Amino acid sequence: MKGFDPKWTSPEDYILGITKTIWEDREIGSLTHYYAPDIVVRSPASVVVGNTGIIGATMATLSELPDRQLLGEDVIWCDAPDGFLSSHRLTSTATHSHPGVYGQPTGKKIQYRILADCHCQNDQVNDEWLVRDQGAIVRQLGMDPKSFAAELIAKEGGAEHCVQPYTPSNDVQGPYNGRGNDHPRGHALAGLLTELMAGNFAAIGTTYDRACQLSYPSGLDAMGREAADQFWLGLRAALPNAAFTVHHQIGMEGNDLPPRAAVRWSLHGKHEGWGAFGTPTGADIFIMGITHAEFGPWGLRREFTLIDETAVWKQILLQTG
Repeated sequence: MKGFDPKWTSPEDYILGITKTIWEDREIGSLTHYYAPDIVVRSPASVVVGNTGIIGATMATLSELPDRQLLGEDVIWCDAPDGFLSSHRLTSTATHSHPGVYGQPTGKKIQYRILADCHCQNDQVNDEWLVRDQGAIVRQLGMDPKSFAAELIAKEGGAEHCVQPYTPSNDVQGPYNGRGNDHPRGHALAGLLTELMAGNFAAIGTTYDRACQLSYPSGLDAMGREAADQFWLGLRAALPNAAFTVHHQIGMEGNDLPPRAAVRWSLHGKHEGWGAFGTPTGADIFIMGITHAEFGPWGLRREFTLIDETAVWKQILLQTG
């Protein structure tokens, strides 16, 4: 494997190891090594180019949430030329101890999930797509995603000057242009999501285990097919004619874990339906989502899907006032 220094034993070890090194061991300066100088990091909230901006954002987050831990749950990966692409799922815990992007300190303890796709080559991450459950964070701090987005626009200088959410119009092409691997579990998950976005919600009844465990935005944990139907139907209903695209898919088996898959996808179109985002506004919305799933003998047994609701509301508010 050419993606990392031999001191790391595997792609999983590399991703989990550098995450702990940077965030928990406070070796923030190691970002100059582990993140390429011209790395492109896309989150629903922004597109950042260069590790200098990432270092600043990392210090700001640790200043506001100084006891933050990043607990790695899984690393689903595939080979890439001279490296690999990892899809990392982790849960973060922290205490809101100091002022920052989330406002004045509340002293509240928070927990939220993150999903991140990273292209790793020559012991560096040089391309990244990251979705943080901002909805879970702000709700635990006593806000809602819409009001937080409105406050953020104001803090950043208003609609003309604020940081623009990630959309295809401000994307930057990085070094990775792969689509994943050809594993059947990746195809199965990508096919399922495509079916749901085509309106075939009956696929939930034939594909999901009846006792499926589900994790959705805003820290929602649920069980059973009904919750899957409510989430995916509510999302599609809000953007009924939006284009659904699968950008990357990985299937994987082994490591004493169930067969599993990771899919990065997007919805792009008009907010013209009643659903997850309330009254239709006609705003043009781009949603980047990442889904992880595990499969068992009776179908899809665990699902983890994230989008950033605050970034969706920011797009709506920037277009509607």
